[in-house]
Amino acid sequence: MDRSGAGVEEAAAGVAPLEQTSVAALHRPALAAARITLPGVMDAEGRVDESRLRMHVFKNGGVLPHERSLVWRFLFGMYPCSSTALERPLLLEQLVVRYQVMKGKWQRLLPSTVKMHINGTDVELIMAIEYFNQRQLQVKQQSQEYSLEVREKLAFLELQAQILFERVTLDQKELQEAIRIIDKDVPRTNRNLSYYKGEGSGNLLVLRDILITYAAFHPEVSYAQGMNDLCSRFLEVLDSEVDTFWSFSCYMEKFSKDFRADGLHRKIELEAALLKELDPQLYDHLVTDNMESFTFCHRWLLLGFQREFEHSQALRLFEILSCDHLELISQQVERARYQERLAQKRTSDSGTQTHLQRINPDFTFELFICAAILLENRRFLLRCQTDVQLIQFANSLQGTLDLNSTLKKTEQLFFDYCKCHSWDYLRRHCHQPSDRDLFYLLRNFFVLK
Repeated sequence: MDRSGAGVEEAAAGVAPLEQTSVAALHRPALAAARITLPGVMDAEGRVDESRLRMHVFKNGGVLPHERSLVWRFLFGMYPCSSTALERPLLLEQLVVRYQVMKGKWQRLLPSTVKMHINGTDVELIMAIEYFNQRQLQVKQQSQEYSLEVREKLAFLELQAQILFERVTLDQKELQEAIRIIDKDVPRTNRNLSYYKGEGSGNLLVLRDILITYAAFHPEVSYAQGMNDLCSRFLEVLDSEVDTFWSFSCYMEKFSKDFRADGLHRKIELEAALLKELDPQLYDHLVTDNMESFTFCHRWLLLGFQREFEHSQALRLFEILSCDHLELISQQVERARYQERLAQKRTSDSGTQTHLQRINPDFTFELFICAAILLENRRFLLRCQTDVQLIQFANSLQGTLDLNSTLKKTEQLFFDYCKCHSWDYLRRHCHQPSDRDLFYLLRNFFVLK
């Protein structure tokens, strides 16, 4: 992995930086037909090679800031990679109308919650309501300036969306509880970032609407603490209410389980199991009676180390973790799986060993990052005797870690783990294991799940 901040010098020809306004736009139509300039990623008609995109993000340690907004719309699934530049503006029209219908439904159901109830001493947020209301008026005025043809088209799309969502019944009591928690969490979002400062604090109200709309139409997930921090990075990068909602929703389709107690407990268990293999002594120390194992890693794993690195580095890390390259959720893995099945069938037909046992496929790259941080601080952790000390340790790392150094250590840890387990297996099952055997087994590990 190239860790030089996307691995290439910033090119003059690229996606132009978005015009930054104080409050996020409703949507960003100009980006629907924009081109990704990463080499070999987008074809002439605007389709994206998902495998190449994810590989580029991983190998180059993220993308350049001016590329990020457009790349995220594909990386997180708002725009299908198979869509063309002609299809995406039409898709965006549908997404905008559907979001507005969804948002309007909970606002009509609970009109008293449309305006955020805030602490009277939060002067900046009180002023933000004014900025936010100004944007709402601008959006309304723009819709009135549409031509008759456009208004008729939008009316038809709205009718379709209303038919689609009228069958959805919102649980008023549960939604009110979710809104109560959201109204506590949103003001706590990182307001040291310029995007959420001054007039930009109006973006907190945009964030609130996104989170409530998500909770209303995803009752199986609703809202859990931490989602505001996660969603805030989408809003900052995409700078669009609609685009953020759909990108965040796509992300949560895969990771919503992490916000449930059983899902996060499973991830912490996996981290403990990995450290047990890497450093049994440190593992034994952290599971003593005085300490509740690895719960101090909770925030790291839930938010993708959002607060442990400087902000721009944290965004890069989020891209790296989200590109799923080592898990290879892409066309490339399907080809690799197919070739592997063929190889296994041939060995089975010849009467030789038919199955190479996989190393634990649940040990994802983020778990190795967490392990690398723990091992780097091994001496200090061995001196900790209580949960309080562990939590203090975790808090002390906020904003102090260097991403390039951490990735270098993580990659080495990951490779050493794979290599060690592969050789152990080959020694048990092969008379004279070769480098070719090791390569095959390593590939078997990289093709996870």
